Amino acid sequence: MDGLTARLNGLCDAQPFETGWYLKDLATGSTAHRGGDVVVPSASTRKIAILMTALRAVEAGRLSLTQPVLIQAKHQTSNSGCFQFFLPDFTLPLRDVLVMMIIVSDNACTGTVVEMLGLDAINEFSRSVGMTGTAHRQPVPPNVDLGVEANRDIPPDLNRLNVTTPADAGRLLELIWLGTHDAAAAARLGCSQALCRLALDILGWQRLQQRLPSLLPVGTKVAHKTGTAARNFNDAGIVFEHDRPLFILTVYTGRVPWTLPDGTPGKAGASHHIGRLCRACWDVLSTEEGPAYTGS
Repeated sequence: MDGLTARLNGLCDAQPFETGWYLKDLATGSTAHRGGDVVVPSASTRKIAILMTALRAVEAGRLSLTQPVLIQAKHQTSNSGCFQFFLPDFTLPLRDVLVMMIIVSDNACTGTVVEMLGLDAINEFSRSVGMTGTAHRQPVPPNVDLGVEANRDIPPDLNRLNVTTPADAGRLLELIWLGTHDAAAAARLGCSQALCRLALDILGWQRLQQRLPSLLPVGTKVAHKTGTAARNFNDAGIVFEHDRPLFILTVYTGRVPWTLPDGTPGKAGASHHIGRLCRACWDVLSTEEGPAYTGS
């Protein structure tokens, strides 16, 4: 793990922006991190906790996966996902709302679910599973102009934003995976093993593939959730080798320039950087024989 840690930190040191990450080798239990407990803007990676809060409410009987959910115009104002372009006042089963919230990061769905659950419940869930650096402060759409916060060249006021840590995100993903086959882990999440399996399936259906999975061998399964703001590009996921969970990697970038020194748009450079970090982990931790990634 020491050699891999040095490789990851070297890749981060070469970037003109900030990177924090958390890694867990699921074969050995070894962990490593760079700023793993540093509080950072969560962007849409917070939706993993929102998903699990909703599934906890399903397990408790307060919600049903089949209940119809109304998508209203007041939640169709955010520029993420598909339903911003739909005519308002249509309904979907809650299960499908949760799916779209994750796999295309649909904010009409997110805003609807957050309103149904309440921020207090999402924060209470996060605390209950040990996410001590995580806070959900804003609904969707937010009460403050998060674009102004993200666009500033000085560090944002984290007390106004939705925040997490790379380690918090990684530990939540690990609990979800454990909950698929361990009743005690599922109980800690307030869910059944079947609901944990559903959560892992939904994360595995992710359509936004430009970050963690981008440089992995074709067909590699990654159960993950991206997060995007003007200056922050994040991804948090579990990488599988065939059907075996191989490692958990969460990456949070910050203060990404609009344009990198070589002319690459910052958003593209940060996404590629996340892919390189993930591929470096794969090359060391995978048991498959194959060429290591040698691209720039």
